[in-house]
Amino acid sequence: MVLPVTLVIAAACAVINIWLAVRLVRGRMSGKVMVGDGGDPALLAGMRAHANFVEYAPIVLILMALVELARGSQGMLWIIGAVFVLARIAHPLGMGRSAPNALRAGGAMATWVVTLVLAGWALAIAVDAGDTDAMTIVPVETAPRG
Repeated sequence: MVLPVTLVIAAACAVINIWLAVRLVRGRMSGKVMVGDGGDPALLAGMRAHANFVEYAPIVLILMALVELARGSQGMLWIIGAVFVLARIAHPLGMGRSAPNALRAGGAMATWVVTLVLAGWALAIAVDAGDTDAMTIVPVETAPRG
């Protein structure tokens, strides 16, 4: 089964991941830092932004795929996926700024909301599926002892 929404959002996430990696490589090259952050706050912020993306993207994509497989509304999934992608672009842009800012906070908050909405949606689907007779316990007969 093809999961068009999840596939598109996963592709967008792959592009974001490469964008974040390229930003790091450029920072490493200009600072001549091959491992770690070399004490450069900007490089550390870039590393954390990339790591933060890698921490959230897999669970969101897994939840999206499972909800989509369970016949979740594609329209709602498109909206949730778009919010996630925008949040994951905003967050690292905000991480590059020294002071607290709306891009970083908004990106983080939107990511949390998307994750919680998908988790709740997945749980609701699971609970609803549990109300059917799809899972029936059949007793096993024991063989006579002789």
